[in-house]
Amino acid sequence: MQRLHPQTPFIEWISLQDLQITRACNRLCRAWPVRRFFALVSRLGDGIWWYALILAIPFVYGPGAWTVSLRMAVTGALGLLAYKWIKARTARPRPFTRSHQIAPGLPPLDQYSFPSGHTLHATAFSLVAVASLPGLFWLTVPFAVCVALSRLVLGLHYPSDVLAGAALGAVLAGLVLMV
Repeated sequence: MQRLHPQTPFIEWISLQDLQITRACNRLCRAWPVRRFFALVSRLGDGIWWYALILAIPFVYGPGAWTVSLRMAVTGALGLLAYKWIKARTARPRPFTRSHQIAPGLPPLDQYSFPSGHTLHATAFSLVAVASLPGLFWLTVPFAVCVALSRLVLGLHYPSDVLAGAALGAVLAGLVLMV
């Protein structure tokens, strides 16, 4: 098989590590309670959890907290545009299409793997919320970590997808918080 884009030995090594870590994480999905927990977290991370939080913040913290909700909404829109643009250009296949040893725990929302949009949004929303309302740390950060882990356990992303999504989410949150 001839490659269209030759890879350096380092990139090939990283790619192999990515695949091996994904396989190991995905093996956890064989246990029904683990699969069920991470499938639920992942589905809530599709947006339901975050939309509910965005709407609840002003009711819990008062009308002055609408600014936080607005920032989170702007962050979400920017995140959606960014990850869709990147996914369309990188077109990285999902792990379960590369290895028969990886079984998807849920059907993916789209075709490509890089970056993890779930992790991007979980990171960005958590950072924006906690920057203004530190009391939300214990609600948002553990959930965001579980969302990121769910993408690996469910075999939908590689670790590099999740790390890139978290980095991009942090950058977007930082930009929105500067405004």
